[in-house]
Amino acid sequence: MGSTTGWYPVARAAEVGTTPVPVGAAGRAFVVVRLRPGGEVSAFPARCPHRLVPLATASVVEGRLQCPAHGWRFDTEGRCVDIPSLGPAGTSPPRADLATPWAVEERHGWVWLAPDPTATPSPPRTASAAEPVPGSPAPPGPVFGNLDPSLEHAWHPVALSRELRPGGWLQVRLLGRNWTLRREGSGLRADPPAHGVRERLGVIWLAPDEPADVDLEVPEAVDRRFVSRWLRPLRSPGPAGPLADTFLDATHGSFVHASTIGPTDSAEVAPYRVEPEPGGFTSVQEQWCDNPVDPEVALGGRPLRQRRRTTYTYRAPFQLRLRQEFLDSGAATTIVYLVQPEDLDSSRLYVCLLLSAGPGQPLPTPATAAGQIALQQQLLEEDIRSQAALDLAGLPLDRRDEVHVPADARGIALRQALCDFMAVGRRQLAA
Repeated sequence: MGSTTGWYPVARAAEVGTTPVPVGAAGRAFVVVRLRPGGEVSAFPARCPHRLVPLATASVVEGRLQCPAHGWRFDTEGRCVDIPSLGPAGTSPPRADLATPWAVEERHGWVWLAPDPTATPSPPRTASAAEPVPGSPAPPGPVFGNLDPSLEHAWHPVALSRELRPGGWLQVRLLGRNWTLRREGSGLRADPPAHGVRERLGVIWLAPDEPADVDLEVPEAVDRRFVSRWLRPLRSPGPAGPLADTFLDATHGSFVHASTIGPTDSAEVAPYRVEPEPGGFTSVQEQWCDNPVDPEVALGGRPLRQRRRTTYTYRAPFQLRLRQEFLDSGAATTIVYLVQPEDLDSSRLYVCLLLSAGPGQPLPTPATAAGQIALQQQLLEEDIRSQAALDLAGLPLDRRDEVHVPADARGIALRQALCDFMAVGRRQLAA
């Protein structure tokens, strides 16, 4: 019926409320939702144009459809009316608007969509059944996935050192293959043979072929003012690229982490610079935020709201160091993120927390470290839930496939660094 009239029945009207419902019309994915209780039905494409987050996970806030990852809001016509990272005076770029279907209408208990212009002014009186809901569309351009051939030429974390006991063995998954690690005396061996196996920073690394990447340096690991703790490894049901993009992103905290740290951080992001470096880049960003763990706050010696400088250091493909310094107290927290690309749809995550109370201060207590570890574990689990909903085969590399704003400068640099890494890997493969 829909193929002859241009109208497609997509859902029972009674099933559509203020929670987006994924539907299909003409083989294309959409969501339908009421932006006010009892209001008219609106229809939108399946993904947010910013980071391609499925809008089936969006929510209705103040009569607008709000993306759960970065808070972009859309009105009933699909116009992007708010991008929090731009601040209240910001103007959304034209490409941020959603390409809504040509028409949506309720008739005789059904919601109908006309994805494209049609000569039929209204849907027919009766409907047979809604067509199956297709998956969210993949980006048209290339993506960097967990099985990209260039990843053969990198050192990958495959286990914490403590996971492999002397004389023992451990099976790991890397780039779609199984490897057996053995600790024999003071050495390590991999089966099948790899170009190299080593230990560094409390982690076992494996390079399938001659590595072309650059090591991430972590000076805090040998700084006596810091105590370090590795979190238990976690597994993310998706590729490593989007996960690295999340760790470099300063705009998702107010939304993905709304129940933990989100309310204390401003969603607006001031301009910042990205400095290219061999194998990656560094970026420094300063902002005001709450610092409730500063003991001087409770004593009245310092205000709760303090200046914080965050330094991001990234090395391709999936190594990141994030150092947060509270400029008033001198306290610093460094987080090291390492991601192991296991399979096309699976990545293992290693996170190390390094804490310092500041110059001249005692080392953080075990209780303080335990509290910070518990918080980081909760934040990581929230990030992983967000990744599970993303449903992408990899990180989009074509800048035209996503809409970028100034706050995304590190995300753009990540995509460029991975393109550069792929080029080096292709040269290695051709040699």
